[in-house]
Amino acid sequence: MRITTDSPAAGFGDTEQIQQQIWHAVACLNRRALRQFDDQVGHLVVLADSATGCRSFGMSARDLLRGALAAAWRGGWQPADLHRYALRKLEASDLPVLADAIADELSTYAAATIDEHWHGQLRELDAETWWSPDVSFIEARRRNGLGSWALTTTTIKVLHFLTALPQLEVLGPLPGQATPRDTSDDAASTQVREVDERILSRVRALLAKAESTTFEAEAETFTAGAQALMARHSIDAALLAADQKAPTAPGARRIGVENPYESAKALLLSEIADANRCRAVWFKQVGFCTVVGHRADVDAVETLFTSLLVQATHAMTREGSRSDGQGRSRTKSFRASFLQGFAVRIGERLTDVTRAEADAVAGDESRSGGRDLVPLLAQRAAEVDAAFQAMFPALVHRRVRAGQDAEGWHSGAGAADRARLGGTGIEGRAG
Repeated sequence: MRITTDSPAAGFGDTEQIQQQIWHAVACLNRRALRQFDDQVGHLVVLADSATGCRSFGMSARDLLRGALAAAWRGGWQPADLHRYALRKLEASDLPVLADAIADELSTYAAATIDEHWHGQLRELDAETWWSPDVSFIEARRRNGLGSWALTTTTIKVLHFLTALPQLEVLGPLPGQATPRDTSDDAASTQVREVDERILSRVRALLAKAESTTFEAEAETFTAGAQALMARHSIDAALLAADQKAPTAPGARRIGVENPYESAKALLLSEIADANRCRAVWFKQVGFCTVVGHRADVDAVETLFTSLLVQATHAMTREGSRSDGQGRSRTKSFRASFLQGFAVRIGERLTDVTRAEADAVAGDESRSGGRDLVPLLAQRAAEVDAAFQAMFPALVHRRVRAGQDAEGWHSGAGAADRARLGGTGIEGRAG
């Protein structure tokens, strides 16, 4: 449901004419005609130089941005996706206006009809409606001292950015279409979320210890403990859903993958996803992977990826730089290969932990549903595969090119392979 708001009349200049002028400026950016773009901005700056003109421009531009954002949501984009992509396409000074535009557009819907995951993204981006409701955020920024030229230029650049977005898959309900939970389910849903948060808090504590230690054996012990905890939580969630005959459908989440060494980082995320019964696909152009799986498993993937990337980077940095026989630097190829070797081996080890936890539950006669765990997990894996295929029917598979630096590959594998994984009974191979 969208909340309707009243917009004041332009007051200075016709709204349609102002918007046409703005579109002319956007067209100049499309053609990369920067001199003509500056001319268009100059006309708009003159128009917005007075208080009345500033209000007319602000309301006109705001309405265009709202339309562009609504189209972006329909095109599969979410607030965090826009911010991540904007880091590649816009300047840092443009990002606050983009955040304001996002907060403004989403404020036109009833809060209960926006997916809770979107609310979390807005909090992470610090996107909120800080301005008075009787003015546009553009006019509010002008009152706060942002110059007319900078404000006009940034506003048009953000609009141009939004109108040039590629199409993505829609994940979850669009703004205005999320259905508030039925009151009878609130208590149960709240209880599940509280359990999830308690587990994640314990996992984050273990991973924080892994990130802070300089001893690789200790780091791997903490990481293995975190993986075991998440694997057991995933199993418990699956058994609970089966007992209550309330199966949950797989969902999807986008996780950022940035340069440098983005190919190796995407491989690391894919390996972690596989170890947690998820599927991942990398979109290089926009800088993220989409992970498909059941909620507890996707939570595990996101949490572990964040920490393991920190750990891998620390281990890689400790290796220092490298050069070839002629003194030329091969640090870049060494580090890319290091991360690839780390990714492959850590994926194997996380998979071992996940299997060990499943075997322990399946063999525990005292646990309800233990004997039925293997077919249950197979069914859930099939559900994830089906959801993944439905979401990406035309997916093109490409192999990640193997690391070209043998020393880097083996060093990375060794960094993920030297320790006994604490509490699992699985020995690491000799590094």
